[in-house]
Amino acid sequence: MRFCSQSTKQVRLRVFPSTRGFFDEPVQLKVDRLFPHQCVELRSKLVDDSGNVFKASAMYVADPSGRVDVCSSTCLGGSYNGVEPMGLYWSMAPETPHKKMKKKTVLSPMLVHIDVISGETGEVLATQTNERMLLMEGVKRIPLQNTKIKGVLFLPPGDGPFPGVLDLYTLGGGMNEIRASLLAKRGFVVLALAYYGYDDLPQTPKHFDLEYFEEAINFVRGHPQVQGPGIGIVSISKSGDLALSMSAFLSGISALVCINGCNANVLYPLHYKYTVIPPLLPVTKNLRVTASGILDVKNLLPDPALEENRDSVIPIERSSCQFLFAVSEDDRNWNSSLFAEQAASRLRDHEKHTFEVVTYPKAGHFLEVPYTPHCPSAFHAAVRNVVVFGGEPKAHSEAELDLWERIEKFLRKHLNCNGKQIKSQL
Repeated sequence: MRFCSQSTKQVRLRVFPSTRGFFDEPVQLKVDRLFPHQCVELRSKLVDDSGNVFKASAMYVADPSGRVDVCSSTCLGGSYNGVEPMGLYWSMAPETPHKKMKKKTVLSPMLVHIDVISGETGEVLATQTNERMLLMEGVKRIPLQNTKIKGVLFLPPGDGPFPGVLDLYTLGGGMNEIRASLLAKRGFVVLALAYYGYDDLPQTPKHFDLEYFEEAINFVRGHPQVQGPGIGIVSISKSGDLALSMSAFLSGISALVCINGCNANVLYPLHYKYTVIPPLLPVTKNLRVTASGILDVKNLLPDPALEENRDSVIPIERSSCQFLFAVSEDDRNWNSSLFAEQAASRLRDHEKHTFEVVTYPKAGHFLEVPYTPHCPSAFHAAVRNVVVFGGEPKAHSEAELDLWERIEKFLRKHLNCNGKQIKSQL
């Protein structure tokens, strides 16, 4: 830690419980050795693996003892207001508009730099770097090589057996390991599966083959450290309809999390043996432009329940798994609320009550792991332009925190877990 001069004082900024912790776990920031009632600004800064900068700031007034504790002190302005213990993290916004935080590998931590700035002089009084770890010591990260399926396998420490999970990320290709790595920290064997735009997979898909995902399910189920009989799937956005299709046509799935997904097959034909599910395609006349000039694509997809679209609807009543539908009410990517409502109704109509729906007011499309910088707008891989994704930062952060704990409980409940959990270690 580096101290900066303030007259004869050395202002101190501390991070509890440690400057090294996990990305999905909270920290407590404390500043002391300030002057009584001194006005200071706290600033946070994160630079992702693509060089995108995310920042937040908060104004505080020290107490009579010259202390600021973000867990009890009131923020008087900046990126947020009030008592917000993790406000400097969830309120970070991109310095360049329309950027989404990217992490190419979980082998290195995310670094969040915190500065204490004098409210009067602008002098840097103290600084700290909080290392936000993504890979727990003892968790094995194994990139799949010489296999038909592509992805990265995460194994918790120990012999197991552990519940198995297939993690599917959103449209855009490539690989995102963050959620899979942090689930492994909690005692799950997780395969982060790529399905295009990665390694030797097609860069631009013309269709998807369900046999590819079937092989991934069998790979996880057949791993010697995975307990049976079924596995879980965690999906978001486009991967949601892929996951629902897997549950309808494939076996071995016991629990499925669908985060802001669609109940119909979207954008690309889906092939399985002699069956082809046609895609639900966007209706361009439904495209809107916001007052700030950003595209609003919420109503771009038509209603799956219309007669002409019913062949694209996924027959999830064929599934034997449990469902958790997570819905953001301010999702501007598409009408997640309508899609979840129709999925639940279809199950109910077939006398299946194997689902729960949780809704989050004022949350946007990308419900990530807790304390991820909110992404209200960014480049859309399908639209090939910047679009609005919705959500208010505080409400969105609260939704992520709730959903993260809810996902773990849901998976443990329906994957025959014995209650044993892995204790976080640095």
